[in-house]
Amino acid sequence: MSGSTRTTEDIREAVRERYAEAARATGAGAAGCCGPPVASLPDAAKLASLGCGNPTAVAELHEGETVLDLGSGGGIDVLLSAGRVGSTGKAYGLDMTDEMLELARRNQLAAGVENVELMKGTIEQIPLPDESVDVIISNCVINLSGDKPQVFREAARVLRPGGRLAVTDVVADPEMGEATRRDLRQWTGCIAGALTEEDFRRQLAAAGLEGIEIRETHRVHEHAGSAIVRARKP
Repeated sequence: MSGSTRTTEDIREAVRERYAEAARATGAGAAGCCGPPVASLPDAAKLASLGCGNPTAVAELHEGETVLDLGSGGGIDVLLSAGRVGSTGKAYGLDMTDEMLELARRNQLAAGVENVELMKGTIEQIPLPDESVDVIISNCVINLSGDKPQVFREAARVLRPGGRLAVTDVVADPEMGEATRRDLRQWTGCIAGALTEEDFRRQLAAAGLEGIEIRETHRVHEHAGSAIVRARKP
């Protein structure tokens, strides 16, 4: 499929198919984008962590906060977040893949965590009211979207004033070639759809976010690295 004819829906369905398969697989962790899962949760949750970092640590969550995980997968970051915000806080997990949501619900039950709500939906259309969350996290998911400006607009919409976005994601080098960009398998593998640092900064600012910080943590591809991305709503 060429880059000129690929649509946002084409990308979404390819991503959905890949991660549904990962949820069904016995060794889902092997399909991860960039790094190993975090320890201390049910094995199924650890296996289904397909991300590239630890956004719950990046976000510096506090007791009583409301946090939203975009593309929550098997639920590892939602469950970790729920523990950090405590019984007076809440953690939402948003995912578009039925298989991942089913896995996350099993993991929530196994972990005995109550202050979690798992929702089906896309990160381009977040099913939450305006100004309803304090923190947005995401673990190597934003790069998978075919409409990243809309993701950032939605993030800004649901964040409360002073709320913050703290994600880990893949950031592309400016010299990433068109052959890589057109490869749908590289897109679903978290590489081809990655924004450059300049694009990240521009799109976050266009959505109305400020205090933008981007710091690469490790290389995940010849022309891309995993990075911590922070921003806040005025």
